[in-house]
Amino acid sequence: MAADARNLTGEPFVAPSPDAGPVGAGRPSTAHPGPAVPPHPPAPAGRTAAFAAPARVPLPNASGPREATTRLIAHGCWYPSADPSGTRVAFICDRGGVPQLWTGPVDGEAVHLLDDGPDPVTEVSWSPDGRWIAYTTAPGGGEHTRVLCVRPDGGDRHILAGAEPGSSAHLGRWAYDGSAVAVTVAVPTAAPGPDATAEAGAPGPGAADGRLPGHWQGRAGDTKLLGPAPHTAPGPGLPSPVLTVRTTAIGAPGGTAPAAGFGDGLSAYLIDPDGVAAPVLLAVEKDAATLRVCDLSRDGALALLRRGPRGRREAVVLRTADLETTCVMPVADGDPWIGGFSPRADTLWLRSNAHREFAVLLAAGLDAEGRPRGWSVAASRDDSDLELLRCARDGGCAVLAWNVRGVSELEILDTNAAGGSGPGMSAVGGSGPDTGAVGRRGRNGDEAARPGTDTVPPRPVSLPHEVVTRVTAAGPRPLLALSGSRRRPGIWWLPDGATPVRTPWSSRDEDAVPPGRPPVRPDPLRPVARDGLPLHGWYYRAPGRAPGEPAPCVIHLHGGPEDQERPVLDPLYHEILGRGVDVFAPDVRGSSGYGRSFVDADLGRGRFAAIDDVADCAAHAVLAGLADPARLAVMGRSYGGYLTYASLVWHPDLFRTGIAVCGMSDLATFFEGTEPWIAQSAAHKYGHPERDRELLRALSPMSRIDALRAPVLAVHGEHDTNVPPGESEQFVRAARERGVTAELLTLPDEGHEFLRADNRRLFRRAAADWLQRQLST
Repeated sequence: MAADARNLTGEPFVAPSPDAGPVGAGRPSTAHPGPAVPPHPPAPAGRTAAFAAPARVPLPNASGPREATTRLIAHGCWYPSADPSGTRVAFICDRGGVPQLWTGPVDGEAVHLLDDGPDPVTEVSWSPDGRWIAYTTAPGGGEHTRVLCVRPDGGDRHILAGAEPGSSAHLGRWAYDGSAVAVTVAVPTAAPGPDATAEAGAPGPGAADGRLPGHWQGRAGDTKLLGPAPHTAPGPGLPSPVLTVRTTAIGAPGGTAPAAGFGDGLSAYLIDPDGVAAPVLLAVEKDAATLRVCDLSRDGALALLRRGPRGRREAVVLRTADLETTCVMPVADGDPWIGGFSPRADTLWLRSNAHREFAVLLAAGLDAEGRPRGWSVAASRDDSDLELLRCARDGGCAVLAWNVRGVSELEILDTNAAGGSGPGMSAVGGSGPDTGAVGRRGRNGDEAARPGTDTVPPRPVSLPHEVVTRVTAAGPRPLLALSGSRRRPGIWWLPDGATPVRTPWSSRDEDAVPPGRPPVRPDPLRPVARDGLPLHGWYYRAPGRAPGEPAPCVIHLHGGPEDQERPVLDPLYHEILGRGVDVFAPDVRGSSGYGRSFVDADLGRGRFAAIDDVADCAAHAVLAGLADPARLAVMGRSYGGYLTYASLVWHPDLFRTGIAVCGMSDLATFFEGTEPWIAQSAAHKYGHPERDRELLRALSPMSRIDALRAPVLAVHGEHDTNVPPGESEQFVRAARERGVTAELLTLPDEGHEFLRADNRRLFRRAAADWLQRQLST
């Protein structure tokens, strides 16, 4: 970390005074005159001081666009961001073997590599004035990220934030004139706990002796294991105009985000990419899970932020002149870009599941101070989440992507006709269920219709593939990142606003895999858990097997737990299917896409039922005549890796083998070693390491290691700080001590995600070899 909090000119940074006026309109304000300040400058009364101002670090010029040294035919392209004209796109592509920053024309073949460094790129954003491309990278393939900027021609490349050791930086929105970009800087505020692997050789949970990491001692916190969430508070619909959640200033004591005594110190800044003006501090959160600047009003007077741990996300509207909070509203998990302001900042659009099962499009008319006058539902579906939301820059429409049991459905909504342009919007709810209708306003701003009358339905868009992963604007038309069960991720655009057209540099369907064996399109299955809860999943049938002939099958479990299995091409599945092994990928309780109650069904002791869901899904595949009961395996990554370990010791006679990828084996040692922001969120999902110690012990696979019978392969990235490698090491060691076959594959230069082509190929082949060997007889 830098030794002092200084601005870009080398002078000490001073936060804006309350009367500094809005930021982001024109160039960002320079630091106000004042005396030199200590490393953590004093904050206004009742707020937390900034943890560190980001430092600009020049890098060698990219010396212009270049070609990749490696060319993968079956490459993927994702995370598009267009220049102001909408004719060129910056995007992430792995055609060079690692996700890197590329640019190319929407309707042409010529693409260029802008950063050929070894660090994977994770996010991209082209500035509204076209002069800069901001992007994030993960140094060494680990979990910490930094924000960089580069000119579209590859020049003037430099680090904006995240260069200080131990820090991490996340990309936010640009100011509308391109003069500044919002960046969140994360600095650990808790001393690290004991080495998670120090007692790995001891049997049972690592914290069996009652020890807790230092940053947990004496911390009761206020995270409630099964406490009520604002998303599911009782009562009819959304109240208006008074919100039921507290509206405290960011950084003030008693905020709505949990403060459990662990987490990162997060500071959100506006940073001038030219390095002329000082960073402008927007918000500070201590012991926080997340903080991201999702939008800035055109005049810079308002900022929309997203904060809070998973399952407790909030949208916060911040008035930048005095850094006062004007609105707090619960929002949905998933995509961090939760909404935005209308061009005049008189309407706020949010993707929210506040007080309801499924996320909808909410609209609020804002007064001159940025306070909501009332809320209405602009678009909703009875049994589907609004998964992605993108508002057009001119405010005329919004692109909505709905999650329908894992498959995307896309719509374009005329927001001018959706009643979201003025302060007199009527409230929804109070006497019955939402209708999903929208109100319409007259030209003078007074209400022209109540919800349920004079509505304009959204316009559907036909999609060539199953899943939309990102929507962004490209001039007058949207850009879509699509993925499907028979293609690699690609980028498409809507030249006529209705029919997607593939960009020439995205992989063609025939390039999805090497010739000879087409990808398998999965079939949906709907198991029922032993307690009657309906489940869902996708079954991939290995080619060449006669109908009705049971096959060896691996139950593959996604991470999260709130992730969702989607019908997209997974090279791992393709490799396994090529060995004659079927893949059943279910969504057990705790997965997203099926409503708030389903997501929360695994909280606390409900996790025991989630472990049983795995066995119930395997039984369903067997009873359906698809899977051979004598040749079943279980496999998963991250939380799915935890479920793999758990399934092997809770149901030791059901599975012949297991493969756990970056999985937690002991929830106590996991909390000791994980990232602070992960711990902040995980306490809500799994339990508090101090108050719920016995529950976490009971839920930990290491506590039942003596029941393990099946051979196990553990796979981990060496730089994983989300789930430290010690979680795999201690399980493999304990298995071997009990005479059970266990192997560990550690992938170099990888974190929690495996991003390098060589490592991904090694992992796929090792996993498929293991399954083929263990299930062949």
